[in-house]
Amino acid sequence: MRVGLWVLVIVHAVIGLWALAFPALFYENFPLPGRHWVSLLPAYNEHLLRDFGGYGLGFAVMFAVAAMTAERVLTRTVLAGYLVYAVPHLVFHLGHLAPFSVGDAAAQVVGLAALVVLPAVLLVVAFRPAPGAR
Repeated sequence: MRVGLWVLVIVHAVIGLWALAFPALFYENFPLPGRHWVSLLPAYNEHLLRDFGGYGLGFAVMFAVAAMTAERVLTRTVLAGYLVYAVPHLVFHLGHLAPFSVGDAAAQVVGLAALVVLPAVLLVVAFRPAPGAR
């Protein structure tokens, strides 16, 4: 559980900090230089990208607190709240793959699906009875 939460912390901290601090670079270069996943879709919007970065950092903080405390209600709430965002995000991108090369489309789907599957699995684990509980 904690390892999975820390993976989510790292992913969201890196993406969030990049989008918040350097929105134009994020827009032009996400996920790596030469890959233009964001710029192939809607027009550049600094406000939206900085908000997205702040959201990412906010979730990184919540995932970190859940990982450090292992408090079940908090962990369940953060994972469920995150999935409310991540599932529609994945669905949107599944319907907007046309501008991407086959390789970029596949990488995007795999990456976004992983960011749904990992928290979904963690959420299932978080609902299992605690060891020794009846």
